[in-house]
Amino acid sequence: MNNDSLQYAGFWPRLGATLIDTVLLFLLTIPVMAWIYGELYWNSDEFLLGGWDLVLNWISPLFATVIFWVYRSATPGKMVFNLEVLNAKTGQPLTISTAITRYFSYYLSAIPLCLGFIWIILNNKKQGWHDLIAGTIVVKKVQQKEVFQASFEQKEQ
Repeated sequence: MNNDSLQYAGFWPRLGATLIDTVLLFLLTIPVMAWIYGELYWNSDEFLLGGWDLVLNWISPLFATVIFWVYRSATPGKMVFNLEVLNAKTGQPLTISTAITRYFSYYLSAIPLCLGFIWIILNNKKQGWHDLIAGTIVVKKVQQKEVFQASFEQKEQ
Protein backbone atom coordinates (compact mmCIF):
# COMPACT_ATOMS: atom_id res chain seq x y z
CA MET A 1 0.00 0.00 0.00
CA ASN A 2 1.07 3.57 -0.50
CA ASN A 3 0.32 6.86 1.16
CA ASP A 4 -2.54 7.41 -1.31
CA SER A 5 -4.63 5.03 0.81
CA LEU A 6 -4.47 7.42 3.78
CA GLN A 7 -7.59 9.46 4.35
CA TYR A 8 -6.31 12.93 5.12
CA ALA A 9 -8.62 15.06 7.24
CA GLY A 10 -9.94 18.10 5.43
CA PHE A 11 -10.58 21.66 6.47
CA TRP A 12 -14.16 21.33 7.78
CA PRO A 13 -13.69 18.39 10.18
CA ARG A 14 -10.53 20.03 11.48
CA LEU A 15 -12.35 23.33 11.97
CA GLY A 16 -15.14 21.49 13.79
CA ALA A 17 -12.58 19.81 16.04
CA THR A 18 -10.96 23.17 16.80
CA LEU A 19 -14.33 24.70 17.67
CA ILE A 20 -15.06 21.84 20.10
CA ASP A 21 -11.64 22.26 21.72
CA THR A 22 -12.18 26.02 21.99
CA VAL A 23 -15.60 25.62 23.61
CA LEU A 24 -14.20 23.06 26.08
CA LEU A 25 -11.34 25.40 26.93
CA PHE A 26 -13.74 28.30 27.49
CA LEU A 27 -16.00 26.16 29.68
CA LEU A 28 -13.01 25.31 31.86
CA THR A 29 -11.25 28.66 32.03
CA ILE A 30 -13.93 31.36 31.98
CA PRO A 31 -15.58 30.39 35.29
CA VAL A 32 -12.19 30.17 37.01
CA MET A 33 -11.02 33.46 35.52
CA ALA A 34 -14.27 35.18 36.52
CA TRP A 35 -13.92 33.80 40.05
CA ILE A 36 -10.30 34.97 40.36
CA TYR A 37 -10.61 38.39 38.71
CA GLY A 38 -14.31 39.17 39.25
CA GLU A 39 -15.66 42.16 37.32
CA LEU A 40 -12.15 43.07 36.19
CA TYR A 41 -12.18 39.99 33.95
CA TRP A 42 -15.18 41.27 32.01
CA ASN A 43 -14.38 44.98 32.03
CA SER A 44 -10.63 45.16 31.51
CA ASP A 45 -8.99 46.17 28.25
CA GLU A 46 -5.71 44.61 29.35
CA PHE A 47 -4.29 41.84 27.17
CA LEU A 48 -3.01 39.96 30.21
CA LEU A 49 -4.63 40.45 33.61
CA GLY A 50 -1.98 38.73 35.70
CA GLY A 51 -0.28 35.47 36.57
CA TRP A 52 -3.43 33.37 36.68
CA ASP A 53 -4.47 34.68 33.27
CA LEU A 54 -1.08 33.66 31.89
CA VAL A 55 -1.30 30.19 33.46
CA LEU A 56 -4.94 29.45 32.61
CA ASN A 57 -5.22 30.97 29.15
CA TRP A 58 -1.73 30.53 27.71
CA ILE A 59 0.37 27.92 29.53
CA SER A 60 -2.32 25.35 30.40
CA PRO A 61 -3.67 25.08 26.83
CA LEU A 62 -0.11 24.56 25.58
CA PHE A 63 0.53 21.73 28.03
CA ALA A 64 -2.89 20.14 27.54
CA THR A 65 -2.66 20.20 23.75
CA VAL A 66 0.87 18.79 23.69
CA ILE A 67 -0.08 16.04 26.15
CA PHE A 68 -3.14 15.07 24.08
CA TRP A 69 -1.15 15.04 20.83
CA VAL A 70 1.70 12.99 22.30
CA TYR A 71 -0.31 10.45 24.31
CA ARG A 72 -3.63 10.27 22.42
CA SER A 73 -2.63 11.60 18.97
CA ALA A 74 -5.66 13.88 19.16
CA THR A 75 -7.31 16.59 21.19
CA PRO A 76 -10.85 15.95 22.45
CA GLY A 77 -12.27 17.75 19.40
CA LYS A 78 -10.27 15.61 17.01
CA MET A 79 -11.37 12.51 18.94
CA VAL A 80 -15.01 13.47 18.30
CA PHE A 81 -14.27 13.51 14.56
CA ASN A 82 -12.14 10.33 14.79
CA LEU A 83 -8.98 12.12 13.64
CA GLU A 84 -5.33 11.64 14.58
CA VAL A 85 -2.30 13.89 14.34
CA LEU A 86 0.73 11.85 13.28
CA ASN A 87 4.32 12.34 12.21
CA ALA A 88 4.20 12.73 8.41
CA LYS A 89 7.36 10.66 7.83
CA THR A 90 6.82 7.76 10.23
CA GLY A 91 3.09 7.61 10.89
CA GLN A 92 3.87 7.48 14.60
CA PRO A 93 2.46 9.70 17.37
CA LEU A 94 4.17 13.04 17.81
CA THR A 95 7.20 13.52 19.98
CA ILE A 96 7.07 16.30 22.56
CA SER A 97 9.33 18.53 20.46
CA THR A 98 7.23 18.00 17.32
CA ALA A 99 4.03 18.71 19.26
CA ILE A 100 5.48 21.93 20.68
CA THR A 101 6.67 23.00 17.22
CA ARG A 102 3.21 22.30 15.79
CA TYR A 103 1.50 24.23 18.60
CA PHE A 104 3.57 27.38 18.15
CA SER A 105 3.32 27.07 14.36
CA TYR A 106 -0.44 27.59 14.73
CA TYR A 107 0.36 31.26 15.34
CA LEU A 108 2.25 31.41 12.04
CA SER A 109 -0.77 29.85 10.31
CA ALA A 110 -3.12 32.36 11.91
CA ILE A 111 -1.26 35.66 11.68
CA PRO A 112 -1.53 36.36 7.94
CA LEU A 113 -5.35 36.30 7.67
CA CYS A 114 -5.46 32.60 8.64
CA LEU A 115 -3.87 31.71 5.30
CA GLY A 116 -1.96 28.86 6.92
CA PHE A 117 -5.25 27.20 7.85
CA ILE A 118 -6.84 27.91 4.47
CA TRP A 119 -3.81 26.17 2.96
CA ILE A 120 -5.36 22.89 4.20
CA ILE A 121 -7.91 23.23 1.38
CA LEU A 122 -5.18 23.67 -1.25
CA ASN A 123 -2.62 21.09 -0.12
CA ASN A 124 -2.86 17.55 -1.54
CA LYS A 125 -2.21 16.03 1.92
CA LYS A 126 -4.48 18.64 3.53
CA GLN A 127 -1.61 20.07 5.56
CA GLY A 128 -1.72 23.57 6.96
CA TRP A 129 1.42 25.61 7.36
CA HIS A 130 1.69 24.40 10.96
CA ASP A 131 1.66 20.80 9.68
CA LEU A 132 4.28 21.53 7.03
CA ILE A 133 6.53 23.28 9.56
CA ALA A 134 6.21 20.51 12.16
CA GLY A 135 6.17 17.60 9.70
CA THR A 136 2.71 16.35 10.70
CA ILE A 137 -0.45 15.08 9.05
CA VAL A 138 -4.01 14.74 10.28
CA VAL A 139 -5.76 11.56 9.17
CA LYS A 140 -9.02 9.78 9.76
CA LYS A 141 -8.33 7.22 12.47
CA VAL A 142 -9.81 4.13 10.80
CA GLN A 143 -6.76 1.85 10.77
CA GLN A 144 -4.67 4.62 9.26
CA LYS A 145 -1.56 3.89 11.33
CA GLU A 146 -1.39 0.35 9.97
CA VAL A 147 -1.89 1.56 6.39
CA PHE A 148 0.78 4.24 6.78
CA GLN A 149 3.31 1.90 8.37
CA ALA A 150 2.66 -0.78 5.76
CA SER A 151 3.39 1.74 3.00
CA PHE A 152 6.78 2.52 4.57
CA GLU A 153 7.58 -1.17 5.03
CA GLN A 154 6.95 -1.70 1.31
CA LYS A 155 9.28 1.18 0.43
CA GLU A 156 12.05 -0.35 2.54
CA GLN A 157 11.86 -3.71 0.72
